[in-house]
Amino acid sequence: MNRDRIIRIASITSVLGNALLAVMKIAAGLMAGSLSVLGDGMDSLADVFISLITLAISIVIIKPPDKEHPYGHYRAETIATSVLAFIIFFMGGQLAVSTAGKLLHHEPNLVPEMMSVYVTVFSIIGKLILSLIQYKLGRKAGSQMIIANGKNMRNDIVTSISVLVGLACVYFFNAPVIDKILAIIIGVWIMISAVRIFRGTVTELMEGESDIVLYNKVFEEARKIDGISNPHRVRIRKIGVYYLIEMDVEVDGNARVNDAHAKVKLLENRIRESIPYLYDIVIHMEPLGNVEEQECWGLNEKNAY
Repeated sequence: MNRDRIIRIASITSVLGNALLAVMKIAAGLMAGSLSVLGDGMDSLADVFISLITLAISIVIIKPPDKEHPYGHYRAETIATSVLAFIIFFMGGQLAVSTAGKLLHHEPNLVPEMMSVYVTVFSIIGKLILSLIQYKLGRKAGSQMIIANGKNMRNDIVTSISVLVGLACVYFFNAPVIDKILAIIIGVWIMISAVRIFRGTVTELMEGESDIVLYNKVFEEARKIDGISNPHRVRIRKIGVYYLIEMDVEVDGNARVNDAHAKVKLLENRIRESIPYLYDIVIHMEPLGNVEEQECWGLNEKNAY
């Protein structure tokens, strides 16, 4: 099964599962009079929008490169993940602000009906299953977008458990105000989750790569080949799940072009074997001892540690 099909299956599963849970929790929250369950339902509704976006993106990223997008369309996945983070943040903010307004205006506090408890228990089980499916398919496809969706669902499990504990406190202490306080906490938690998801996309959008292990693999493979020295100006960036590598190496200035090219080609093949999802690699040859003051920034073996 190819990567694009896995992403579509994960997205469709997420849409159907979250739509069912969202309808149940929102309906139960309204009928049972529980703001925390209603907020939990809104969070699941946000997951439906998230899954619809991931489904649309799964169609975009399979488009081949063209003259406007010579590197392909894989970064659409990263952009979509950023958009998802903003949607999640907005939903959490709305819940927290609206519930805080109800507290400040001293609206009547009513004890929610038991229906809210049953729906919350069902939600925890449903979210656990969906989260496991998203994680498994996301890792299989190497999709940060699907994995991020799985992380969000994991947060939903924590949210639903918190709702369940809060409802228990409401019934035990006969203090319905706990339901509103819990709804505000859930809203803030949703916002924090959104910020974490967004932070994960910033490095890629800024053309960076924070995983120093990848650089170390490049230097390690260069050291293994006789006639290749001083790997420098190494730059790694990510496009979706794939990596692009640019680097300079030094070779004997008196060597035949074919011989030098063969060594560089060997280095390229070994790097491809050691780094999965390598989209492209460009290696520039220079004569031994070459110095260029105008070279752009990149890592070498000294500043990579």
